[in-house]
Amino acid sequence: MTSDGYDARADFLIEAREILDRLGEQVVDLEQAPEDRSTLDAVFRGFHTIKGGAGFLDIAPMVALCHAFEDRIDAARSGTRMLDSDTFEAAYRSVDLLIDMMDALTHGAELEPVDPALLIQIRGEDAHVAAPAAAAAPAFDLPDNLDDLDFDALLDSLHGKGGIPGEAEIPPPPPAPEPAKPAAPTKPAAGDSKPAAGGSEAEHTVRVDVRRLDALVNLVGELVLARNRLKTIRPTLRSETLDRAVTALDTVTARLQGAVMSARMQPVSRVFTRFPKVARDVARQLSKQVELVVEGGETELDRNLVEALSDPLVHLVRNAIDHGIETPEKRQATGKPVQGRVLLSAQQEGDHVSIEVSDDGAGIDPEGIRRSAVKKGLIDSEAALRLSEDECLALLFLPGFSTRTEVSNISGRGVGMDVVQSKIRELSGQVQIQSELGKGSRFIIRVPLTLAILPTLLVEIDEDVYALPLVRVIEVVTHEESRVLWMDGQRVLDLRERPLPVLSLRNWLGIPGDPIDATRGVVLQSGEQHFCLLVDRVVGREEVVIKALPRSLRGISGYAGASLVGDGRMAMILDVDALLGSAMRGSSAGARSR
Repeated sequence: MTSDGYDARADFLIEAREILDRLGEQVVDLEQAPEDRSTLDAVFRGFHTIKGGAGFLDIAPMVALCHAFEDRIDAARSGTRMLDSDTFEAAYRSVDLLIDMMDALTHGAELEPVDPALLIQIRGEDAHVAAPAAAAAPAFDLPDNLDDLDFDALLDSLHGKGGIPGEAEIPPPPPAPEPAKPAAPTKPAAGDSKPAAGGSEAEHTVRVDVRRLDALVNLVGELVLARNRLKTIRPTLRSETLDRAVTALDTVTARLQGAVMSARMQPVSRVFTRFPKVARDVARQLSKQVELVVEGGETELDRNLVEALSDPLVHLVRNAIDHGIETPEKRQATGKPVQGRVLLSAQQEGDHVSIEVSDDGAGIDPEGIRRSAVKKGLIDSEAALRLSEDECLALLFLPGFSTRTEVSNISGRGVGMDVVQSKIRELSGQVQIQSELGKGSRFIIRVPLTLAILPTLLVEIDEDVYALPLVRVIEVVTHEESRVLWMDGQRVLDLRERPLPVLSLRNWLGIPGDPIDATRGVVLQSGEQHFCLLVDRVVGREEVVIKALPRSLRGISGYAGASLVGDGRMAMILDVDALLGSAMRGSSAGARSR
């Protein structure tokens, strides 16, 4: 860290990780079109930029690895020797190795020298050419203001020029400017058709510690709670002046909330960029031909959600290739193209985002799932016979469920889909499955745009208030006990000729009283299933600030968090999926006891 507090290593690790995420996708694109000039340039710039930062930090193994690729791509650009399969294999190994190096540096570990065999594989026919001195980068003194220097220029002067062929030579770095003087405008590169934009037109960004941003979000959340409180008490005071003041506060709070939340939003492409390489590696391991199509990468989500979705999406993409896409021989025998297709897409739908992983493979057999679930003892045969096709597909999320008879290095021993669902539930989202035999499957994840502030529907049992995520609410109906029927030991409501399970929130909470006295029913969605939750009263819609439950209450099924509402009461935020699951298990047990 420099004397002015600038941590060059931390900054380098952040930027290098972002570059490596893109590099994996770019190398896949380059393998498909080795002569594409723009992709060659992009891959070259990625390795060159990482080499620049690593050189200034004296990270010799990174410098050696990246410099070898610069030499190899230069040869391809100049037409001396085109890229071959060995080079691409080395490229994928190198990206993985660089990621491992980043992890080691993050934990303060020392890096081992790069395997000379890998450098030889990268350079191929040029292996007899001695590696540049970058493999043993000399130490040098660094001035304090590293950010004012031309990293690439100084590195090239130390380790040999690695610029893109055709570019003008970069002069030695100028002396560091005086602190009091403003930085000089950037000069246009040789060959540019027009000068660079002026300083007034340049885009300015500031890297902010995420903890400061989270603190801002928490403060805005408290402001939202205060606003809700004022809006609740405003009718009791009947002051025109207060009305105007609260209305103005409401407007400003909403704008501030939107501005702060937008600062936390990031495109899902931050996660999507790593999947072309994941798909390529899995397909090669399984001897399958797969095209991964990525759409909607510009869709934005709260940064915490973007990071949390990474593992579930990796599992779904790997499963689509392993379980969904058939072998080339099977696809050809059924009249399909030899190359399978996996789609990874995202789009915003109102106040939530929908992410889809679909394939054009064999599809999922509901009857096979039904038989497997009964055989494994996950469900009894009588209950299995009553399941619809969609409910059979939902059995895939049961812990330990698998239709595979053999263990795979890709998909393991039948664990994972339940973890995917649990992770999505933690994000107040849901995952649905749609499939058609012979045509493929779709896994659809829906999550809210942000987890900081959640639109909810408030309901009451006696004097206690509970919050239901609004994204799960289908409609509110008037409860009439005469419309409730019994079917297979379960109360159901015939809503427009569609039978819905009826659950009493009062009974689920164990609060004395007759659920017949409930006057309202809230129709909720859990996956593909709808059900009706009976409550005493519906208070109305309100945005709540999610607060984590105390440690003593965490892990209790049915609760997702807590919040204060406008009238000052504490509201428990209900987990709709867990609520349905535990209530249905209770109903089944009750029916058996009768």
